[in-house]
Amino acid sequence: MNRTPPALALAAALAAASLATCGSPPSNAPSSIDETAPEPHGLGAYMAGRFAYAHGDTRAAAQFLSIAAASDRDNTELQQLAFTLLLAEGRLDEAAPLAERLLLIDEEAPLPTMLLGVRAAAQGDFVSAQKRFEAMPRKGLNAFLAPLMLAWSREGQDDPNGALDLLKPGGATAAFAPVFELHAGMVADLANRPVEAEQHFRAALEGQGSLRAIETAGAFFQRSGRLDEARALYARYHAAQPDRSLFDGDRALKAGTKVPRSVTSAGDGLAESLFDTASLARQGGANDLALVFARLALGIRPNFPLCQLLLADVLSRQGRLDEAEPIYHAIDSASPAADYARLRLAVNFDEAGRTENAIAELRRLIDLRPDGYDAAMTLGDVYRTHKRFPEAAEAYDLALRRAAPEGAAPNPQLWPLYYARGIALERSGQWPRAEADFLQALRLKPEQPDVLNYLGYSWVDQGINLEEGRSLLERAVRLRPNDGAIVDSLGWALYRLGDFAGAVKYLERGVELKPEDPTVNEHLGDALWRSGRIDEARFQWQRALTLNPEPEQIEALKAKVSSGQLPPLTAK
Repeated sequence: MNRTPPALALAAALAAASLATCGSPPSNAPSSIDETAPEPHGLGAYMAGRFAYAHGDTRAAAQFLSIAAASDRDNTELQQLAFTLLLAEGRLDEAAPLAERLLLIDEEAPLPTMLLGVRAAAQGDFVSAQKRFEAMPRKGLNAFLAPLMLAWSREGQDDPNGALDLLKPGGATAAFAPVFELHAGMVADLANRPVEAEQHFRAALEGQGSLRAIETAGAFFQRSGRLDEARALYARYHAAQPDRSLFDGDRALKAGTKVPRSVTSAGDGLAESLFDTASLARQGGANDLALVFARLALGIRPNFPLCQLLLADVLSRQGRLDEAEPIYHAIDSASPAADYARLRLAVNFDEAGRTENAIAELRRLIDLRPDGYDAAMTLGDVYRTHKRFPEAAEAYDLALRRAAPEGAAPNPQLWPLYYARGIALERSGQWPRAEADFLQALRLKPEQPDVLNYLGYSWVDQGINLEEGRSLLERAVRLRPNDGAIVDSLGWALYRLGDFAGAVKYLERGVELKPEDPTVNEHLGDALWRSGRIDEARFQWQRALTLNPEPEQIEALKAKVSSGQLPPLTAK
């Protein structure tokens, strides 16, 4: 099971806290707060907080450790830990006094400085915000973030020239030139300097195709009456990103020239800076650090759909589905991100064991957006997860009718949809259609190892196209040599071809990579038996029985264990 990366330790390091001794807590523990019990104080609160943190309950940890911190103001480490947890939980008002206290100890502590600067900006005091941001050390993420925050604090003081000077990428920020150009475009646009804004937006688009750059530049073109340029920009984006649940260029164009700016104030721009930093942290796997910056961004711009999505998605990844749900619900239904929020909400329902709620939500979204395929594809995924394969195939049928209507040019981005439908069809006994889907997926993505593996294994397992299946599996292994399922497939192909020594070699490697997989262990047992290693074969079959095999595997495994032999090789 994956565990949440210890990114709070990184966030706390930014705050000069030391969380390394706390370890990496599990991410899906239920809250340990008992709403009916009296809150502990002092040492009791400290122990309760550390226990909650060690078990992954950061909400309870923030609650208890903030109480403990109030009782022991001389304990710097405790103050730092409580501050960081309050920040990660979005309790900014409670974190602010701790930030003031921590700055008395270390006047350059980044997160306390950042929080107080953000709060000043939220109150319209950009002079104080600038002073705070100027005190931030230019290290790590701060080398990227500080110039952006300073630029927007200048813009908040009606100094767009000063802001644009700070947004000239170079030195440590050269690698982030597209982001700086995008912010420069937003500053110039806000200052009603359209020629400069366009120059910066075009420079941003040359270096990146991010959704935010597309949205912002496209809205600028629409407001300028250049709908054809916006249409071409959206078309290029959708050619690479056919999924329209997060942004639909055609829908955006329906607003014509009456579209708002992405940023309507310096505070909005400051929130964009923090959102960009949260996105970078999330891309690097530092989900808890992303949580901190998302909370700061929403502290100044509460209705920020993309940041709300990021926050809810991070909470979902941490297993905090009940906390993510109201955030998805709170996203403005008029926002381009609203459909994606509903998709994610449905996935959350399913992960929380509310599968029928998930299905109902997805069916509503399918009806609401008859031109979109994302909800139908997600519905297929939900059915497939629960082994409701015929229903999954029907949902994927609908998704493909919408995504690839008859006569449409082949779209390489749709290979996962053909692959997913192929699995559902194969598992529901519709092999000819499944085979056609796998072949189409390979035409769209010729070197995709999962598709190579599934089709190659299916051929081999059915005793058809054995040499061609072996060739596909050898390609898949070359592409992904440490994938236990793929290595197992090649071993099984060699077994079906009668190369038992070669089969044992690959199947032993497959068991090393996937020791808890009953099918891989069973396959190794079969190959060992064919190689004359009877006792080792029986051991592998017995082991496979302990690994929760599929119901259809159980009787065959029991028969092998009891008789110590296999049926003829031609039988399956």
